[in-house]
Amino acid sequence: MANQKNPESIEKKMSLEEAGRKGGQATSKKHDREFYEQIGRKGGEATAQKHNSEFYREIGRKGGQATAKNHDKDFYEKIGRKGGEARAAITNTDKD
Repeated sequence: MANQKNPESIEKKMSLEEAGRKGGQATSKKHDREFYEQIGRKGGEATAQKHNSEFYREIGRKGGQATAKNHDKDFYEKIGRKGGEARAAITNTDKD
């Protein structure tokens, strides 16, 4: 009986998801935005070296299909309008 643990003192094991979240939070406290930009850039460069234009075409197509399933005509009108306004603002700035 001396070897039995008190049920209240038994620590609950952490799930993989919880461990990942805690690790991510700890990492984000240690590093700034520049760190994440740098690792993102390195990852993008490594991916670009491994894959050709067909790879990017395919993931773009899949992303477009997924977006189309999740959004309606109003969504596309809204983002189109925002893009047009942003482009017009840049164009008008260039004319000055």
